[in-house]
Amino acid sequence: MDRWLYHVYFHGSGIYHFLLRRCRPAGITLLIVLVLATCLGLGKQASSTYQLFSLSLGMVMIGVPWAMSRRARVEAKREMPRFATAGEPLRYTVRVWHHSPRRLSRAWLADTPPDPRPGLADFTVLREPGEEERNLFDRTLPYYRWQWLYLGNRLFSGGFSKDDVSLEHGQHASVTMELTPLRRGVIRFNDLRVLLPDPFGLFQRCRRVKAPTATLTVLPRRFPLPPIELPGGAAFKISGEANTNTIGTSGEFVGLRDYRPGDPLRQIHWKSWARTGRPIVKELEDTFYPRYGLIVDTLSTDRTDQQFEEVISVAASFAAAIDTNESLLDLMFIKNEAHLVTAGRGVERAEKLLEVLAGVSPEREDNYEDLAKLVLRHRDDLTSCLVIFNGWDQARSEFLNKLTRGGIVCAPIVIGRGANPGQAPGHWLESGQIMRDLKRLPVRLNTQF
Repeated sequence: MDRWLYHVYFHGSGIYHFLLRRCRPAGITLLIVLVLATCLGLGKQASSTYQLFSLSLGMVMIGVPWAMSRRARVEAKREMPRFATAGEPLRYTVRVWHHSPRRLSRAWLADTPPDPRPGLADFTVLREPGEEERNLFDRTLPYYRWQWLYLGNRLFSGGFSKDDVSLEHGQHASVTMELTPLRRGVIRFNDLRVLLPDPFGLFQRCRRVKAPTATLTVLPRRFPLPPIELPGGAAFKISGEANTNTIGTSGEFVGLRDYRPGDPLRQIHWKSWARTGRPIVKELEDTFYPRYGLIVDTLSTDRTDQQFEEVISVAASFAAAIDTNESLLDLMFIKNEAHLVTAGRGVERAEKLLEVLAGVSPEREDNYEDLAKLVLRHRDDLTSCLVIFNGWDQARSEFLNKLTRGGIVCAPIVIGRGANPGQAPGHWLESGQIMRDLKRLPVRLNTQF
């Protein structure tokens, strides 16, 4: 039954999308009026009904052929920024060249998102939240489940030009487009259309525009955070890996020495070079910055992945809020295997972490053992770790205990459904109320559990 319904919804949705792109809202209204006038006029002699039927039928018979007869030979190129943020409107420019000998007037551009129709496996396995509370008819013919999956797979809304395009032969123009990304990830734009309406604005022709494919990386949605302090601060040490020559400002002056290959030019002591005749540099005390770990739990047993997306958004919020000008930040997670990405002065910008988080997908199998090995391998370098959990269970408890037994200071944040059952450590964020609970976080995160 589900397989048959899937094919009905799949092909029906394709037909609906095809017609929706070619019938404008006024045209849909006119078609409804035409059908009503036809039904009301059967077997009756009301002149007003016949007049309404004749008027609507005439407009349809003029508008459809006129729209289908319109031509446009257009070439375009998108000028799109590299990054966008889920849920925030984005404007970009499309440069358009008109090659048709006839004038192009009253035309619009539209970017079509990738096909959002779900696969058969998702339709048969996943369930709409609250589906069990619907009546028997809705559960037997799960149209609302299809609609929920369809809307959840959309990558962006909008994608239309703000103004109409009017060009003579050989002219070009810059057209402003606007869309709102709905999900994090990478969007490929390879279906740009020019919309050519009829004079009544009822119907339109939808022709593909020759344009190179463009990509847009959509960063995760981020929440505003209160001022937060993680344990650890800058310290002066004699030796180590991340010294001031690579990541930060210089420490205190301790003396002069001969130049060695690799010393920065800004540390040359010019007066001593002029006096001795050989290059002399200032020797500075090494400055070490705190190095924090941001551990993201990517295990998700809920196929809807709603809570997993909240985990990624919270991780992105902390990655953007932690000052990487005065620290190093290690992002650690599992994606088939353990991964580590570092940002900070002299390494990578914080945007790199957000770009990595934009492409993280959920794991279906427990792999905390490899993640623990990765974290413990860098325990001597880490000042403290912020661990963001997707729920709480025995496996996650053992993972956290292994880190603490290894001498790592951890500040756990657990995202779960409902109120804290009392067993989860650290700070509890209720799914669906993330922004509210983030505002309640203390200035100094709790590391006792």
